[in-house]
Amino acid sequence: MKTGHDDRILIINAEVDGRGGTTSVRTNGDRIVAIGPELSRAPGEYVVDARGGMLLPGLHDHHIHLLALAAAHGSVLCGPPAVHRRDELAAALHRAAAAVAPGGWVRGVGYHDSVAGPLTRDDLDTMVADVPVRVQHRSGALWMLNSAAIAAAGLEDHAGAAVSAPPGAGRGPAGRPDGRLFRLDDWLRERLPPAPAPDLSAVGRQLAAFGVIGVTDATAGTGPAEAELLAAAVIRGDLPQRLTLTGGPELAPPEHPRIRLGPVKIVIDEGEPVEFDTLVATVRAARTAGRAVAVHCVTRAALVLILAVLETAGGEAAGHPSHPGDRVEHGAVIPPDLVDQLVERGLTVVTQPHFITERGDEYLNEVDGEDLPWLYRCAGLRRAGAAVAAGTDAPFGDPDPWRSMRAAVTRRTAAGNLIGPDEAVGPAAALALYLGDPARPGGPARRVIPGAPADLCLLAEPGPAALRTLSADLVTLTIAAGRIIADNR
Repeated sequence: MKTGHDDRILIINAEVDGRGGTTSVRTNGDRIVAIGPELSRAPGEYVVDARGGMLLPGLHDHHIHLLALAAAHGSVLCGPPAVHRRDELAAALHRAAAAVAPGGWVRGVGYHDSVAGPLTRDDLDTMVADVPVRVQHRSGALWMLNSAAIAAAGLEDHAGAAVSAPPGAGRGPAGRPDGRLFRLDDWLRERLPPAPAPDLSAVGRQLAAFGVIGVTDATAGTGPAEAELLAAAVIRGDLPQRLTLTGGPELAPPEHPRIRLGPVKIVIDEGEPVEFDTLVATVRAARTAGRAVAVHCVTRAALVLILAVLETAGGEAAGHPSHPGDRVEHGAVIPPDLVDQLVERGLTVVTQPHFITERGDEYLNEVDGEDLPWLYRCAGLRRAGAAVAAGTDAPFGDPDPWRSMRAAVTRRTAAGNLIGPDEAVGPAAALALYLGDPARPGGPARRVIPGAPADLCLLAEPGPAALRTLSADLVTLTIAAGRIIADNR
């Protein structure tokens, strides 16, 4: 495999922008320097024969959680599609507990209440009693601990009596900890046994094989320590993709050509107390730092709230005009009566259409029928003039962006049920959800043109066939910043 920042690569016989299968593309360093019908090989160039395949700008995943994805690689899958029943969950946790090292914990991910209801310590104790177990809900907002984990985390003393706990730690009868920890990742992390830093090399390889050349890490809790971990992975080459970071308004910009600061992440949780003035202050702090905001928004009420917050924070009287890069993350429910306000404010919706496939059959049983047509919308928002992009939300969704594209086209659940058919988009529009500039997702798709970054994804088939399939299996070569980071030829 040819690698190196200063490599010169010549791709021949490619299809670019629908033009035949005879186009050549030359890169030098991290830029595309020439495109023509039949460019001749220059001395020292590495030649790639595209064999008529479609050459695209590399994909950018606009919403992902890298450290959580790395941790998930060594975790127990606890929900659909891997686990559907209580006995399956118990067996999976029991196998993991039998293999854990002394003093270690079992880490489960992807749990959904459809498996065994809202898990408490008592439920988990029936599955594993003698090894600390923590299971994460697929939303990423909740951890569930068994009694051994509760004791190890210091929520009870040696006699089993409850001790002081932070807000977000659930209590059962008589104030006994129930093992449910809401938005307490940092608190729990401080109480876990020492562990090596997450290995991001497997994540980098997996994403590269999908044709992904860039990611926006949308983790709200990204601070200096997490940014340092991610930056180190980029510098080492473990994470060969370009990286956009969210996090808080105080986060300092990393000094690396492949790392940039993105919007300030704001989380609005359903059913949790909300301080309107605090949200306004956070938006204004982002404005002062010259950054947009990306707001986690999965309910109607949350969307109404953030529209009001942005109106207040962005008024001329506040001295902080609205930022063109403001984003609604997920946009799980966007009813028609709120679309005009989204468009007026220039908000981009970064959505996850694959949740229709992965979770749609559960949505049919859980979501109010009035909201079903407006779940994870695409086409309707685009028709109204809203900017729409997509991210996988991995590990809380499948990390394969091509599956996300197919879901945007079909709007089918795993069982074949159709949800929101008017929101289906064509294959080219589905692909474009991952082709936007990371600074302006949902804007014009990046193109393979001279002067553009040498960020490329080569497919094994020409455009018409590739768009019919929309499959990661077609990715043959991925180039990021002029380096070949995946070669599946």
